[in-house]
Amino acid sequence: MRWPVAIAVMGLLALASCRKETGTEPMEDAPFALQLPPGFTMPVVPPDNPLTQASVELGKALFFDPRLSRDGTVSCASCHLPSKAFSDTARVSVGIEGRTGFRNSPSLGNVGYHAAFFRDGGVPTLEQQVIAPIHDVVEMDHDINRVAALLREEDLYRRLSRVAYGRELDAWVVTRAIANYERTLISGWSRYDRYIQGELTALTEQELRGLALFNSEELNCTACHSGFDLSDHAYHNVGQYFDYTSDPGRGRITLRPEDVGRFKTPSLRNVALTAPYMHDGSMPTLKHVIDHFASGGLPHPNRDPEMRTFTITEEEKADLIAFLGSLTDERSLDQLP
Repeated sequence: MRWPVAIAVMGLLALASCRKETGTEPMEDAPFALQLPPGFTMPVVPPDNPLTQASVELGKALFFDPRLSRDGTVSCASCHLPSKAFSDTARVSVGIEGRTGFRNSPSLGNVGYHAAFFRDGGVPTLEQQVIAPIHDVVEMDHDINRVAALLREEDLYRRLSRVAYGRELDAWVVTRAIANYERTLISGWSRYDRYIQGELTALTEQELRGLALFNSEELNCTACHSGFDLSDHAYHNVGQYFDYTSDPGRGRITLRPEDVGRFKTPSLRNVALTAPYMHDGSMPTLKHVIDHFASGGLPHPNRDPEMRTFTITEEEKADLIAFLGSLTDERSLDQLP
């Protein structure tokens, strides 16, 4: 349901004065000790927002605070549940006063490696992404400057903001702190990862059969689901509908007819936890997803050329689903106790 709106952050406060904290100077900050799976590189971190302990702690506190919404009922975590790999269980996520959007909330696992955000890639940075749901009338229906004003005098927020950014909590700090917390949500500790690192007993025989199907030329899954994140992070029309008037996908951003119906390829990491599926949550199970791809999709003019029909038995579907289950992380994505 995320609206990819570009909202300028206006009226940011100047640097806060060097006021003492309850009689003591604020503690010094330190780099955040990010744990990376074998073979992973550091996520992209902008020069003006280094990944530090205080910034991540501040970001986590804000991420789970429902006061980011106008009526104090919806937090970031309301639509990105830690138990579901920071995705949602609803077909489309629900904002304040029960307002419903038009898209399903994807997992935030490995989001720090993405080059653009939302299912249509409408926002280029994690920091800018933070603003959109706060201002969206369907989601939080608030103003980020008012959020900062409401929270800045609380001891925790005041201390962490000064330690991490040398200033009082303001809109600039809110966007950067939440973005940094999201950068620490790393997915890469599954049994599948142990298998590709050489632990050949990490997968069952059924899961190995599913892996062989996944890698097969006939199913062609790896055309889009490849690399460490099992996604090319590109945009594809998979023939889900004939008519995308209600949600043109990437075409909503570029206004190009050839982009209508194209959506960002989701990662398959933790996919067993992130139902329902597709950009609009219209497919309740992995079996529904497999059946759609086996059909080749509907012949929309923009349907990706990689979409093609294939034959798969019920036993093979079970094998493939078993393999997809092996992509579930064996530890929490959240690295902050």
